[in-house]
Amino acid sequence: MAVRGLQCVLPAVRSVKTGIATALPKQTKTIYLSPEWRGLMSRLLAHRGRRCESCGRTGCRIFGDHIHELKDGGAPLDPGNVRLLCGSCHSTKTARVRAIRWRETV
Repeated sequence: MAVRGLQCVLPAVRSVKTGIATALPKQTKTIYLSPEWRGLMSRLLAHRGRRCESCGRTGCRIFGDHIHELKDGGAPLDPGNVRLLCGSCHSTKTARVRAIRWRETV
């Protein structure tokens, strides 16, 4: 049996204009812009110090992270529901929680 050469099929779409597709701008929840949140963060940073409560990193931006997320019914201004995390730990924790939430909806 003779093997025939492969033939290329021309694509139906020659090119895609990617300049017209843009990501939606990030929306900041109003709670994070409120004087109450900023005051809470100031108190937590003064009391706990400017270090990541997960990995101990210092000298970086510190985020106030809700342990029990607001989408899941967490208390927005409860100091016991807020951990101070560096950007890396905050991103990791947020991605993990989003993945869990997504799996629960599927």
